[in-house]
Amino acid sequence: MPDAQRTEMVLSYHRVRTALGVLGVALPMVLLFGGLFDFHRLEPSISDFYHTTYRDIFVGTLCSIGVFLICYRGYSRKPGDLIDDDWLGTIAGISAFGVALFPNESPTDQIATMTQKIVGIGISPMFHYASALVFFTCLAVFCLAKFARSAKPHRRRVYLGCGWVIVCALIGISIASAVKVFGSGGPQQAVLSYNLVFWFEAVGIWAFGLSWLVKGKADIALVRLAGRRDGKHQERVSF
Repeated sequence: MPDAQRTEMVLSYHRVRTALGVLGVALPMVLLFGGLFDFHRLEPSISDFYHTTYRDIFVGTLCSIGVFLICYRGYSRKPGDLIDDDWLGTIAGISAFGVALFPNESPTDQIATMTQKIVGIGISPMFHYASALVFFTCLAVFCLAKFARSAKPHRRRVYLGCGWVIVCALIGISIASAVKVFGSGGPQQAVLSYNLVFWFEAVGIWAFGLSWLVKGKADIALVRLAGRRDGKHQERVSF
């Protein structure tokens, strides 16, 4: 592949990764400050913002993340890989759409969305939680198995840290969500009062955003290194 074409491809990946990183960092921040400013409180979870005036931001951001992930091709499958970047991104992107389009438990018994009408208002949360599980799992795999493998030591530590934060956040989300939906008494009240699901989700999404921002920064470093090599090559040719 010609150097110019390779550089354009790397820059394209950089834009996608940076966009994913910015969206990941921004979503919890917007909902956090928006909820405190407009409602003087947080919703119990990020997903519960679907049932507020922030629905458009929640759905729009997740759908944007889904589109970027589906369009992300990444690198081809290497020996030892169970799945290549393209398929992993596609699965993550589809699951992001699932989280966005299948609402969790509705505060009312009235059908408010097309997906609730298709699958049923009681079944929609099952699709939502299954999609969220797949989404966070894919994000963790990107950090732990994809980004970290060929990264320089200092970036590798960031990717591994983000990956394990996502794994821990996913465990916390699963436990707290189960208590929130099916629990009762003190444990359920604690989950709701301290917005534990929201914070676990926010930390996991922030870790996802940070890992992709760092990966995008690594792309730019690669382009600059290639540029310096090209410059040295041209100097040698001119002499």
